[in-house]
Amino acid sequence: MDIERAYELFRKLPDDLKREVVDYMEFLLKKKAMRKRKKLSLSWKGALKELRDEYTSVRLQHDVLKWWG
Repeated sequence: MDIERAYELFRKLPDDLKREVVDYMEFLLKKKAMRKRKKLSLSWKGALKELRDEYTSVRLQHDVLKWWG
């Protein structure tokens, strides 16, 4: 559907339905923006690779308990 056709159909709508169309378009834009924000960047992956042998998940759990306990 091209812009001219969409505009033509929009102009034919009564005012209350025009408001619904605008509300729906705003909803779609927000929904798209939310999807973009949910994607996680894994650019940090492997950044602490050199510490792998020094720290285990169990040791980290114990350290966290000390810090917060």
